[in-house]
Amino acid sequence: MAKIAVCAIDTDIGKSVVTGLLARFLKTGGATVTTMKPVQTGCLGKPEDILMHRRIMESDWDQWDEQGLTCPYCFPFPGSPHLAARLADTAIDPQRLDRAMEELQAHHRWLVVEGAGGLLVPLGEELTWLEYLRGRRIPVILVTSPRLGSINHTQLSLEAIRARGVHLAGLVYNLHGDHPKEIVLDSLRVFRRALGQYGFPEKVILLPDTRESQSTNWGPLLEDIEGEG
Repeated sequence: MAKIAVCAIDTDIGKSVVTGLLARFLKTGGATVTTMKPVQTGCLGKPEDILMHRRIMESDWDQWDEQGLTCPYCFPFPGSPHLAARLADTAIDPQRLDRAMEELQAHHRWLVVEGAGGLLVPLGEELTWLEYLRGRRIPVILVTSPRLGSINHTQLSLEAIRARGVHLAGLVYNLHGDHPKEIVLDSLRVFRRALGQYGFPEKVILLPDTRESQSTNWGPLLEDIEGEG
């Protein structure tokens, strides 16, 4: 029984896609796997991130989803988890998340957990998402991108992970969007250097943009990226 958390440097960075792809990869290897979104905000009806996971995994909505175990908290207000919970006249109980994880792990070999927002998003007044993961010794995959601001956010995230002694399982470089080649290559160089400086393996997984409308010629660019190390 293993679990891993997919986190990100910010919101809207590709966590849901990476979570679904990782779960699909584990599933094709023959393992029983499910995903979890402990807190979904801006949620009206079924949690959109869980639905996205299932589409990518080519899996149906199942009994664990129906019981609310894969998304214990689903709040209508589109804000930070602690605020969305307060506006719903409740609070996020970490033990409820623990119980849901334990139940899911009792029936699956792998549990892939998608975080909400960035690492230091508060679940409550005294608990951030990263502190929750640290207390449960859950390893982290960090998703980043070449968009402006990501260098600062990525290095701050790596610093926060190291300071709390959380295990970093890998860095995913999400290339979705139209980014200048110069920024794509330079940000990758900076990220690899930062991984080494913070004592993490200098391994980065590339996630190319597969949209048909994408104008970037990924073949030569990926060759250039590989040439960077």
